[in-house]
Amino acid sequence: MKHRSFWPLALVCALYILFLYGPVITIFVLSFQGPEGGLTFPMRGASWHWYGELWKGLGVIDVAAAVRRSLGLGVVVMLLTVLFSLLAGLAFRKGFKGSGVLFYSSVASLIMPSIIISLGIGLQFRLFDTLIKGLLESWGWTDTLESYTTLMGLYTSGLGAHLTWTLPFGMLIMFAVFNRFNPAYEEAARDLGATPWQTLRHVVLPLIGPSLVGVGMFGFTLSWDEIARSSQAIGDVNTLPLELQGLTTTVTTPAIYALGTATTVISLLVIFAALGGVALMRSRAGGRA
Repeated sequence: MKHRSFWPLALVCALYILFLYGPVITIFVLSFQGPEGGLTFPMRGASWHWYGELWKGLGVIDVAAAVRRSLGLGVVVMLLTVLFSLLAGLAFRKGFKGSGVLFYSSVASLIMPSIIISLGIGLQFRLFDTLIKGLLESWGWTDTLESYTTLMGLYTSGLGAHLTWTLPFGMLIMFAVFNRFNPAYEEAARDLGATPWQTLRHVVLPLIGPSLVGVGMFGFTLSWDEIARSSQAIGDVNTLPLELQGLTTTVTTPAIYALGTATTVISLLVIFAALGGVALMRSRAGGRA
């Protein structure tokens, strides 16, 4: 027999899930409106019509190019987040002078408004542009000066803006992982004659592999959805979230819901791929054991 508190708690849980996933489910359902459907209920038929319209393109905006830009940037952010988070985790295990200052300066971006960071990065790169133009002019390189535009771009200022958001999360995850890491495994490897590199490659990395996959997943999904930090620091191109933001004021058909559903599916595929990678690592580790 269920405890009398079961149903009130079940109701709270159901309301929480509805609040969390209700908007996503609503957009998913409305994306299958018929050709005469609108942006609200009730639905007028059911079809794949708006996915076909999405495939054709939405006005002057090249959605496919925006998806490619966001995917490329997300992959680069993911790889750099994993690399730098791993290196930071290894470095902070030993301790060094200035580690406290470096840590707090690294996570400070989490408590600052995202738009302020975006504005700051954009201003910084504009100052770099002014400096470079001044140098080119003083050196008399007029041809280069005329062709020079800006340092701001997807993989310069945009990449830096996204890393200010993903790196602190990745570092905090790795700090927690290494805080629980048993150094006896490394000592045993050294006793058996392993070099530091062999210890890292064959002992440490396999043990923390699932955590690295999680850091990579965080890095990609945070970059994939980022708007505020991209808005002032991305240069003359837009990522998919910025294009979506612009489309909400111009597109008045369920095609916008189809695009939102497609981007959500991509995020879910990344998450499932990460979970599959973790499960594969654990099964291989169990087989070796």
